[in-house]
Amino acid sequence: MSPDTLHYLLQGLNNVTWQSLVMISVGLLLIFLAVKKEYEPLLLLPIGAGAILANLPLSPLVGEHGMLQLLYDMGVGNELFPLLIFIGIGAMTDFGPLLENPKMVLLGAAGQFGIFLTLLLALFLGFNHNQAASIGIIGAIDGPTSIYVSNKLAPELVAPITVAAYSYMSLVPIIMPPIMRALTTQKERAIRMPYTSREISQRTRILFPIVVTIIVGILVPFATPLIGMLMLGNLMRESKVVERLVGASSNELANVVTLFLGLAIGSTMVGEKFLNLQTLMILVLGLIAFCLDTVMGVSFGKLMNVFSGGKFNPLIGAAGISAFPMAARVVQKEAQRENFDNFLLMHAMGANAAGQVASVVAGGVLLALMGAS
Repeated sequence: MSPDTLHYLLQGLNNVTWQSLVMISVGLLLIFLAVKKEYEPLLLLPIGAGAILANLPLSPLVGEHGMLQLLYDMGVGNELFPLLIFIGIGAMTDFGPLLENPKMVLLGAAGQFGIFLTLLLALFLGFNHNQAASIGIIGAIDGPTSIYVSNKLAPELVAPITVAAYSYMSLVPIIMPPIMRALTTQKERAIRMPYTSREISQRTRILFPIVVTIIVGILVPFATPLIGMLMLGNLMRESKVVERLVGASSNELANVVTLFLGLAIGSTMVGEKFLNLQTLMILVLGLIAFCLDTVMGVSFGKLMNVFSGGKFNPLIGAAGISAFPMAARVVQKEAQRENFDNFLLMHAMGANAAGQVASVVAGGVLLALMGAS
């Protein structure tokens, strides 16, 4: 072995720090959760890989001209990747259950209250206004919205906020059920709600994304990029005339952008910058925001149960967050624990679709409140 080769090897070893080893371990954990537990594998696997690659000593993938840095600058720094993902989400989302039962929009709104309550808590703990708003949006459990808002308001916190948002999204089946069971009685969870499907005309389905975009764009201008891309994807889906674009948006485009986004986010998890008290506080506050959103959604569901004369299952309120469609599936599973023949999925899908729109609006409201440019 030549002296130059030995020197290069020793140089790499000398640059290994305990922080980089911890973050490599975190990356391996994310990959384990993606592969073994199948928790959001499309995102956790590339995020984990990005974290490992970014923490290898003297890695040429990071830095001014590194591939991972280029991906971040190209797609995260200018919000391109989150907006492209929203086109794919819109192309895959069926708003039919929401159109069939419009009152579910109330649960979507209720599922965002935790965002603003956590914002106040973050301010109390010493975060500035922009940072507090960025931390609060984790409660939407909507990765693209979290990235978009935090990159506008507090770009220095994008990495921990994004990791928290996607990690908690993958843990929806674990975090939500205990809260749902604690806030409801066995009798309430067993309430059966027959689903009577009524046909929604194609004209209504086409008008919905157009009308929502115009109304939200006028009332909450800062939400226009997010709601515009989400509804563009849905308009393509419902128009039935651009099937190739719908297929490309919901498959090839969404998959490629998700891969690039995961790698870019993972590359920001550099140990020396990531491992600090602030990151820990963000992770805890994000979990609090998620729990508060679930609490508020179920609580509002209980209120709707009172007004319906005991005919509304309050579990549906938990689907008012934006984790689509996982939250709706969790509601269905919890309902079947009490009554195997109970079928709440389509009701929950309506609330879940409303939560998707409400989280975007909440993000726009935060940007407006903070005076983002």
